[in-house]
Amino acid sequence: MNAMFEDTPHGDDTTATPLRRIARKMHTDLPKPGFAGPGHTAVEVFASDALDRTDPFVMLMDDRLDFRAGQPVGEAHPHAGLETVTLVLEGSLDDAAEGLLEAGDLAWMTAGRGIVHNEDVKATGRARILQLWVALPGHERHALPDLQLVPLRSLPIRREPGVEVRLYSGRTGTLASPTRNRVPMTVVDVRLEPGATVEQALPGSYTAFVYVIEGSLETGGEALASGEVGWFERVAPADSRLLLRAGPAGARAVLYAGQPLGEPIVHHGPFVAGSRHELAAYHQAYSAGRFDRLGALAPR
Repeated sequence: MNAMFEDTPHGDDTTATPLRRIARKMHTDLPKPGFAGPGHTAVEVFASDALDRTDPFVMLMDDRLDFRAGQPVGEAHPHAGLETVTLVLEGSLDDAAEGLLEAGDLAWMTAGRGIVHNEDVKATGRARILQLWVALPGHERHALPDLQLVPLRSLPIRREPGVEVRLYSGRTGTLASPTRNRVPMTVVDVRLEPGATVEQALPGSYTAFVYVIEGSLETGGEALASGEVGWFERVAPADSRLLLRAGPAGARAVLYAGQPLGEPIVHHGPFVAGSRHELAAYHQAYSAGRFDRLGALAPR
C-alpha cells in the first residue's frame, strides 16, 4: 500500500480538506444489443433521467464492438449543445475525421451549434469505448464546433508505487492537463495494484463519479466492484479530496468530475439545450443543412 495516502495527518494538513463520501451507488446492467447491429453491445452506465443530479453530465455509454476489420460502425448523425468525450479502453477505431484512435486515446468533440458526427468510422476488430456526454452552458451552446484529440502518448501520467493515473483533463497531484475545457472538468483513468491507495483532489462543488472497469476498490465508505458506479456527495465550494483503495485483485477505474452548470438542461435524442424551444431550433437547423461536418474540422 502507498502509505503516503493513508487518511492520517500530514505535514501539509491534508486532513483539513473534506474527504468526500459516496452519496449513491449504482449497479449497471449486462450489455444489451447496440445501435450498430450484430457485434455491438452496450452498457448504459447512466442515462439522462436525473439531470439535476448528474449536471453537467448527460449520459455515459460503455460500448463493446466485435466487428471484422473495416466494417462500418454506425452512420452519420447530428449533435448540438453538448460535448462528447470518447475514451478508447481496448482495441482501436479508424475514423476518417479523427484518425486511428487506439487504446488510451481520447477524442473530445464540441458539437456547439451543430455538427454531423460518425461520417466514416470503421472497426479494426474488437474494441471497448466509453463515451460521455457533457452539457454545454448557454453561452457555449452556439459556439463553433471543435475537435481535440488527446493521444495516450501526449498524456501527463502520475506514477507512484502501485499507482498509475492517466490525466486527460484537469489536475492530479502536481500535474495539469493542457486540454481545453468549456466546462471545468477532471478526467482520470486510475490503475491500482492490489491494496494500493491514491488520493485525488477536486473542487468541492464538482459533480463527481467513478466507474470501475476492472477489479474492485473502496472509496467514500463504499466497496465498488467492476461494472459499478459510485457518485460522490457534493461539499462546499472549497477543496475536497477522494481516497481510492484497490481490492485484492487491483483495480482500474475512470473518474469523471465537472462543475455543474446550475441552469436548465433538457435532452432529446442527439441534442442538449436549455429549453424545448432551443431543441426545436436545433432540429430546424439540422433539417436545413446548417450543421457543420466533423470531417471538415481540423483536429487540434
